[in-house]
Amino acid sequence: MADKSQTRTARRKQKKTKKKPIWKKILVASLIFVLVIGLGVAAVGTYWIVTAPDIEASKLSDPLASQVLDKDGDVFATPGDQKRTKIEYDDLPQILVDAVTATEDARFFEHSGIDLRRIGGAVIANFTNGFGSEGASTITQQVVEKSFLSPEKKISLKVQEQWLALKLERKYSKEEILEMYLNKIFYGSNAYGVARAADVYFGKKELSELTLPEAAILAGLPQRPTAYNPFKNPELTKKRMNTVLTLMVRHNKITQEEADEARKVDIPSLLNESKPDSIKYDAFLDQVRKEVSEKLDGADIDTDGLKIHTTLDKNIQEHVEFLLKDKENSPISYPDEEMQAGMVVLDTKNGAIRSIGGNRSEKAGGLNYAIDLNRQPGSTAKPILSYGPAIEYDKISTYHQINDDKPYDEGVETPIRNWNRQYGGWMSARYALAQSLNVPAVKLAKETGLDNAQEFGEGLGYKFDNDQIDIRDVIGGTGTGVSPLQLAGAYRAFGNEGIYNEPYAVTKVEFPDGKVVELQPKPEAAMSDYTAYMVTDMLKSVMTEGTGKEANIPGLHVAGKTGTTNHTELEGSPDSWFSGYTTNYTISIWTGYNDYNKTLPNTKIPHALFKNTMTEISKDKETADFEKPNSVVEVAVEKGSQPARLPSDFTPSSQIVKELFVKGTEPKKTSEKYDELDPVSDLKASYDKESNTIDVKWKYDADEKVNFEVSTSVDGGEMQSLSSTEDKTIQISEVEKGAEYTIQVVAVSSESSSMKSEPVTTSVNITDEEEEEEDTEEENEEEDSAENIPAVSGLSAKYNEENSIIDVSWNYNGPPASFEVSVNGQTQSVQSNGIEISGASPGQSYTIQVTPIGQEGANKDAKGEPQSTQITVPESQNEETNGNEDSQEDQSNEDNQEESGEEGQNEG
Repeated sequence: MADKSQTRTARRKQKKTKKKPIWKKILVASLIFVLVIGLGVAAVGTYWIVTAPDIEASKLSDPLASQVLDKDGDVFATPGDQKRTKIEYDDLPQILVDAVTATEDARFFEHSGIDLRRIGGAVIANFTNGFGSEGASTITQQVVEKSFLSPEKKISLKVQEQWLALKLERKYSKEEILEMYLNKIFYGSNAYGVARAADVYFGKKELSELTLPEAAILAGLPQRPTAYNPFKNPELTKKRMNTVLTLMVRHNKITQEEADEARKVDIPSLLNESKPDSIKYDAFLDQVRKEVSEKLDGADIDTDGLKIHTTLDKNIQEHVEFLLKDKENSPISYPDEEMQAGMVVLDTKNGAIRSIGGNRSEKAGGLNYAIDLNRQPGSTAKPILSYGPAIEYDKISTYHQINDDKPYDEGVETPIRNWNRQYGGWMSARYALAQSLNVPAVKLAKETGLDNAQEFGEGLGYKFDNDQIDIRDVIGGTGTGVSPLQLAGAYRAFGNEGIYNEPYAVTKVEFPDGKVVELQPKPEAAMSDYTAYMVTDMLKSVMTEGTGKEANIPGLHVAGKTGTTNHTELEGSPDSWFSGYTTNYTISIWTGYNDYNKTLPNTKIPHALFKNTMTEISKDKETADFEKPNSVVEVAVEKGSQPARLPSDFTPSSQIVKELFVKGTEPKKTSEKYDELDPVSDLKASYDKESNTIDVKWKYDADEKVNFEVSTSVDGGEMQSLSSTEDKTIQISEVEKGAEYTIQVVAVSSESSSMKSEPVTTSVNITDEEEEEEDTEEENEEEDSAENIPAVSGLSAKYNEENSIIDVSWNYNGPPASFEVSVNGQTQSVQSNGIEISGASPGQSYTIQVTPIGQEGANKDAKGEPQSTQITVPESQNEETNGNEDSQEDQSNEDNQEESGEEGQNEG
């Protein structure tokens, strides 16, 4: 019985357990989880609050000065250590207070240091777009952050910021906190605090004199003081001012009518005529400020007390700044004061920025053309978007043949033309790039694929105006713009075996609390080493044989590329570029005007700036040549062969060129163009006493189309060219009795005069007999019979420059006859109505006389009246043909004729 009772009890317990609802278990587990999380959050939050720094009154008044160090560790700038004009709350006009609070913290006078409504909106935005996408900092929190905390976007710092804001509000009044804020904020142009900013920008010592537009400008500046600087970017300043005015209307600080009236103002008319003096190396500091702000979540070099290690080379920086100013001893002659320039010097090995020349202005506030410019690059784009991708993806050689036959019109509204409006036919990639021809560049990019060109360019930091590359991007002629810094970064990769990293000015930053952050970017392979080397080798040809000759530096291994743009409506170029490099340094330069509608009177200044700077900074420094990688082979190629062929043993040295190939793609077959022809056979010569002539004949069994050059030598004298004929016989008339004649015959290709056979010779002695008595009767008979042989007609001689041959022809209408042809006293007999005279010498005059001689019956040996003509072979001249790789084009006006712009006709 006991066992049965125990069993029933166990069953009842088991039954009750099964019936317990599952939701109760979930609820209990959830409550426990929330409690644990809550306790954890509370513990962590408590730790963050406990470890928050103390509020020190000394840090609330002035920002901490930063130190900026050059590459050698020496301090060259201390942002934040500048003079400032302090103000008290009573000095602030209400219009400025309203503008600042409406923009930065509309409920500043209502909250207790943190704004819960703003926090709610920011939380939603951060969940949607990621932490840090939107802040909720009040003016009080901004004062706390800039005084005591790091600008990094971390939850721990945000908790500490809010805790300290609450503490600050309990210790100080709203008026005192706003006073701290306006004395601490950086406004750009080396202005710290609102009073100093009002003086710098508007020349107003008293804040009470500020107008509504001026107050709105000052309220908007702290968000982006460099970008919204009214001296530099008045258009951006006005957009920011309009935003502030809109916020003031929304928060009932001003009326809509007042805002509309304020918007009518012209920003430049408000500004102080005397801009602040420039600070030392300010163009380089612009880049430092930008990198620190972008890479350290908004850190401010002007207020955060940082120690910033940079890549600056002060010697190079000072030389660049010297060249950009109008100095009496400057080697650069600028056309006027308005022409601007931007210039960057990088270390080729690692991408470190050694120098930045921002503009030519003596005063600060001008645009930094080295880093902020966005202009069409002209033909400096060609190595990046045409030749580089073609080598990388298609493994073309530097010999690769491209047909530059006519303007490119495939899929474009306006045909793309070469800068010189000339087209040279088939040419090598090396020659086309050296001469900066547009048509070969776009054809090559089309063959490789524009998608590949875009991928290659983006790997070098290239940012396209549209998502999809345009064919005119290849020649730098669309809306896609670059800066000298961006272009230098791309070219540097070609000089650094294809390794790219974004150019950088800051290596590391030390915070006041001892924390160190490394900022040097990681290098990546942007292309194969064969691409980098082969592009570099072609760009060396640009310097020695092409458009960059004026920038070349004898004795220095240097590669480079020119670039100019054109204007759609004006003559001339609004932009001129040069980008070049050695194994040590890379330099990119732009010159132009701030007004795009003004063109340059001289496009060669970038060449001079490059040459002078590279020469100076390379002094007393070993500059190695670019090292050819194992993936590249140099091969001798026969010019004109297509595809590339190895030269034969008979290829003339003038027709051999050395070019680069990706290993494994080099030519294996040998050209047959200059193979030696088979010689003639069975050459025989016999003397005919009766006619006093030598009859010569030979055989030729080969299939090639040939002519035969016949030459003679008398008594061992110099061999003289006699005739060129398609026949296999020739008669030499009026020979000298008692002499020994040596006759030579050479077969010559009809397609190429340089392709010949070995000469074959034979000799014949002329019998010396007593002078025959003159038979007057016979002479009379000859004269009588000669009347039946008419003279030739239409005798003409034309010079064929291609084969160096004089082509002589005539007409004859009479009894059967042969023709005695005398060329400057040398005679021969032919059967045809024409003859070719080979070996014509430039500048030589030739007198050609043709006499018909009867061959049959009573007319046999009877002569007709001689007819003669004269021709002078023109002097040889150096050809200036486009596309001939042996020619030397005149580049003196090249850059001024180059084109790009929106029509896409650029140079080099």
